[in-house]
Amino acid sequence: MQEFRFDIILYYLPMLLQGTLLTIGISILSIILGSVLGLIVGFGRMSAHAYFRLPAACYINFFRGTPLLVQILIVHFGVVPALVGHTDVMIAAVLSMTLNSAAYTAEIFRAGIQSVEKGQTEASLSLGMTHRQTMRYIILPQAIKRMVPAFGNEFIVLIKDSSLLTVIAAKELMYYANVMRGQYMRIWEPYLTAAIIYLILTYSLSKLLNWWERRMN
Repeated sequence: MQEFRFDIILYYLPMLLQGTLLTIGISILSIILGSVLGLIVGFGRMSAHAYFRLPAACYINFFRGTPLLVQILIVHFGVVPALVGHTDVMIAAVLSMTLNSAAYTAEIFRAGIQSVEKGQTEASLSLGMTHRQTMRYIILPQAIKRMVPAFGNEFIVLIKDSSLLTVIAAKELMYYANVMRGQYMRIWEPYLTAAIIYLILTYSLSKLLNWWERRMN
């Protein structure tokens, strides 16, 4: 068995950390944009009007029912060139992750909002509040507290799924792990290091979310 070479890891560590920062940045931006889009799609999914409900349902079913890898390739080679006239790795990375995340966050919003008792809506309306005021001041504050664990899980999944962006040469963590493997023709050093970094990211995030959930309770 080959000797484990820590010198390779030390040499590539600055690049791996650079890729880690890009991974975090793409994930944060995607979860923020995905939450905004997901809220819109979620409301569409709950709409009583079919012309809102059906497109939202189709959107959710498509992005939840197809592999993220396929979505990334479609966005990178099809959608982005149609929008900007050429391929752009960063736009494709953020857009594909956002569109995928929005489908899951839409269901999180829908489940959280529908978990609040209907009696509270009826009581708010009877007191003279509008539907918008009821949603803003009564329903959403309660629903968001219940959605924190699900949002945390979605963010953790998003961080791990960002590794698929290496197929379009986005210079995130797995990109540099693959470069490291290609240069030295070794497996354990690049992929084990990448796995440990992903573990640190997801474990730290889960602890932070647990603390935040306790604070909200």
